Amino acid sequence: MAKSDTRTLLAITHDLTAAAVAWSLAYLLRFNFELPPNFDREMLHTLLWVVPLQGLVFWSFGLYRGLWRYASVADLRRISLAVLAAAALIPLVIWMFRIHAVVPRSVLVFNPVLLLLMMGGSRFVYRMWKEKSLYHGTKLHGEPVLVLGAGDAAVGLSKELARSPDWRLVGFLDDDPGKQGLVLNGIKVLGTLDTLAQWAERMRIRQAIVAMPSASHLIRKRAIDLANAAGVKVLTVPSFDDLLSGRIAISQLRPVELDDLLGRDPVQLDEAGLHELLTGKVVLVTGAGGSIGSELCRQIARFRPHTLVMLELSEFALYAIEQEMSREFADVDIVCLIGDVRDPDRLEEIFGQYRPSVVFHAAAYKHVPLMERHNAWQAVRNNVLGTRSVAIAAQRHGVSRFVMISTDKAVNPTNVMGTSKRLAEMVCQGLQQPGGTRFVMVRFGNVLGSTGSVIPKFREQIAQGGPITVTHPEITRYFMSIPEASQLVLQAGLMGKGGEIFVLDMGEPVRIVDLAKDLIRLSGLTEDDIQIEFTGLRPGEKLYEELLADNELTLPTPHPKLRIAQACEVDHGMLKSLLDKVGAHATLSDEDTREVLMQWVPEYHPSQAT
Repeated sequence: MAKSDTRTLLAITHDLTAAAVAWSLAYLLRFNFELPPNFDREMLHTLLWVVPLQGLVFWSFGLYRGLWRYASVADLRRISLAVLAAAALIPLVIWMFRIHAVVPRSVLVFNPVLLLLMMGGSRFVYRMWKEKSLYHGTKLHGEPVLVLGAGDAAVGLSKELARSPDWRLVGFLDDDPGKQGLVLNGIKVLGTLDTLAQWAERMRIRQAIVAMPSASHLIRKRAIDLANAAGVKVLTVPSFDDLLSGRIAISQLRPVELDDLLGRDPVQLDEAGLHELLTGKVVLVTGAGGSIGSELCRQIARFRPHTLVMLELSEFALYAIEQEMSREFADVDIVCLIGDVRDPDRLEEIFGQYRPSVVFHAAAYKHVPLMERHNAWQAVRNNVLGTRSVAIAAQRHGVSRFVMISTDKAVNPTNVMGTSKRLAEMVCQGLQQPGGTRFVMVRFGNVLGSTGSVIPKFREQIAQGGPITVTHPEITRYFMSIPEASQLVLQAGLMGKGGEIFVLDMGEPVRIVDLAKDLIRLSGLTEDDIQIEFTGLRPGEKLYEELLADNELTLPTPHPKLRIAQACEVDHGMLKSLLDKVGAHATLSDEDTREVLMQWVPEYHPSQAT
């Protein structure tokens, strides 16, 4: 017999025995444990009907589908309903089958109460025994740890820690005044987060776990900063979204990452609207192997499109995302295509064959210094002409929405890359026609961990023992996570009416040198171990990024993290003439490219470092 079958049989036997005992005990209580001769026979006679009836009710309520060691409030609710249903059926069955027995009414009241105590109590006693909760307060082994937070997630984690031989939970810390001094799952709330340093010193704590997944990122960051200041290593539970799928497990604990320090509150998406936009539709993503493009593919796949077409120039990048998507979204029809957005013939073939209704254009050259020297003309060809080719193909084939990924570097640009992206925005604005394809542009700053970003470079430098190189002590950038940026791109694509430039709320700018210090600390090192060197601004860089040009205004939208930039009007005729001239050039030098860009984009002023 299988182990699961044995467990089920034992559970059924237990409950039937409990049913018999509860019925008998109800009679004994009714008569103060002195049964009259006629009632003892009636008790035994009715047992033959009551116990099988209750067993059938218990089975029909699914009481044997779970494990006792995971008994929960939901299980207790199910047991209560089953017991009450059986209690209601007993007098009905006795009357319908004309069973000749006099059952005292008090027995009908005592029986369900006793049965509920027996069935529910035994399950929770078993769970407590399995979790060692009956004696976990005396647990003396394992590394002492504090849990920062005293909410549901923290209490759930405490149960997991109680079962672990490697950890010994000594207390909770929480800023809620109403929780001070409470005992949760046998563990006391010792004080507020500000007392972390003194408790760490008093109890020799070297580990703390942040268990506040539903709190704002500012509260979580404060907890992490306090732990770092106290010299305590910090772990954290998964995000709130990740916890929705099940219980917190110790295996899910992870070290604090930079995302946690720079993290932001979760994005609220119009799920119904996005389902209408994406579910059952053919969606095309260009640059699908890049940081933003690949995350867009993951986010889009959650809404189950009819077909997800992934277009990418890099064979390896396309292979990598194809392997991941086929594994994680096996039920989504995914088409992987190699192609260049500057190739009109290839685009015509793709749009003609797959007929996408939504296009997310993420393909672009984005690295500022690389595009500034020796590659300026290629940046213009790829970012401007490539965008134009994809946009025209989309318009010709009746695509409903075209969402272009832009950048904050397109605002008052000082480099070729940012200027080419501003010109690409102008291309989409110029193509917007009433009633046709809706062209939507989305601007945002840097994303954490993207290809070519500063974060992987800093991590590599730390792994090599330093130094970390920072261009300038005052250089600042906006940061957000790749998933958040991608989710907001989807939301902007849904909200766009055509021709708008959406600006993402990037939060507060971050000094790059502070970012470097955070990474050093998160690596378990100090600035004495890893030096920071300043190397000077690189070609095309500026100290501060902007999200809006001087001649632009913003309008609010119903979404708190999205605003609309009121960009200057685009002269369609002049734009077409300029783009035709771009296409006529086979190549231009870096200097000539900059000269031409200054004519096309008046707000472009090349950096002195160029």
